[in-house]
Amino acid sequence: MSRAAEIERRTAETEVRLSLRLDGVGTGSRSTQVGFFDHMLDLLARHGRIDLEIEVAGDLQTGAHHTVEDTAIVLGQALDRALGDRAGIGRYGWALVPMDEARASCAIDLSGRPLTVFEAELPPGSTGGFEHELAEEFFRALASAARLTLHLRVEAGSNAHHMIEAAFKAFARALRQATAIDPTERGVPSTKGTLT
Repeated sequence: MSRAAEIERRTAETEVRLSLRLDGVGTGSRSTQVGFFDHMLDLLARHGRIDLEIEVAGDLQTGAHHTVEDTAIVLGQALDRALGDRAGIGRYGWALVPMDEARASCAIDLSGRPLTVFEAELPPGSTGGFEHELAEEFFRALASAARLTLHLRVEAGSNAHHMIEAAFKAFARALRQATAIDPTERGVPSTKGTLT
């Protein structure tokens, strides 16, 4: 079973081309023209063990908001498509990740019901062209498009780079666990018989 997807999305603000394979090792390249965001997507691919190719052209003269949000939408759509009916998956995933003085926790349910609870007191500013408040925008758009329930909390930290990096790593690790095939699961992991 190939759990993969390719999506292209063009709007007046961005052009996003993305392909992913869930059962990967983290290969691929990420090019959004926002350096710090590329770094975070690299972490997501590596720690999520997702082969991920992303190429984005956006209206960066207005800031990185559209680039980050539209990338998240397409990534979420690709995750949803690659998961199919979600049969045989673990469904739930969780992780606690330290990054130097920072620490983030994440819990995911691939429930088919989009919801985001994002708790972080990130300092104002930007890192590598990435405004810190875009971390929440990214995860909210991704969870909505992927139809998953996401609880993500930055529990400690003073360095915004470390805090956001811990959040991306925690998400990646939790996603890896939730999307993993459970050999003991014979169908969709729900008493309703569906995760849609």
